[in-house]
Amino acid sequence: MDLGIKGRKAIVCAASKGLGRGCAEALAAEGVELTICARTSDVLEATAAEIRKATGAKVTAVACDVTTDAGRKALLAACPNPDILINNAGGPPPGDFKNFSLDDWRKAVEGNMVSPIALIHATVYGMMDRGFGRILNITSYSVKSPIATLELSNGARAGLTGAVSALSRRTVARNVTINGLLPGPFDTDRLRGTSTKLAEVKGVSFDSIHDARKKEVPAGRFGTTQEFGATAAFLCSVYAGYITGQNVVMDGGSFNSTM
Repeated sequence: MDLGIKGRKAIVCAASKGLGRGCAEALAAEGVELTICARTSDVLEATAAEIRKATGAKVTAVACDVTTDAGRKALLAACPNPDILINNAGGPPPGDFKNFSLDDWRKAVEGNMVSPIALIHATVYGMMDRGFGRILNITSYSVKSPIATLELSNGARAGLTGAVSALSRRTVARNVTINGLLPGPFDTDRLRGTSTKLAEVKGVSFDSIHDARKKEVPAGRFGTTQEFGATAAFLCSVYAGYITGQNVVMDGGSFNSTM
């Protein structure tokens, strides 16, 4: 299926690996010109080279911290007029609410709410002027169902969702959509890292913890980055112009709700 976005320009944040890379790969396969960013230069450059080789797409790699003003400035200098923006950033660390300092909260909000808003503010009006735009915020299914010990993430990501909700209803008349894609457990380095820490704390093997977590998912498995990327690409396609202000949960059925 041709998604109708060949030749469009996209910014994909935190795209060196994991879900961000899955999105970048899917867009590149559709002929989208990419500008990808991440903090670690060598990993990012390797990812860019692999995507170029696999798809033939033009890929510009910008090593930066997108949670800073300087990082966002460098990213937007490389791609000042994107047609597609995929906001993505690693979540804050888990912990106990009583132990979180105000600085912990400020850092979480800065990284997972303020930074995406800054990129949206810098790009959405140009998209509206040109008559096409797709903005996708990768958040978490905790936006709909809060996860214990992840209060920092729950709060910051829910804040971003609320902040753009009304805006998404104003931009859609100009063919610019803003949606959230809410992952549950996906087979990424972050998920495996969490399983490793849990195994160390409980004094058991990685496999026993990882398999137990997998069995908790109604699908009986973790999601793949390819599945995630394909869904993101569709939401960025010409066929998704009637979808805006929505939060699409991808979690293998983990979020238990009728609606």
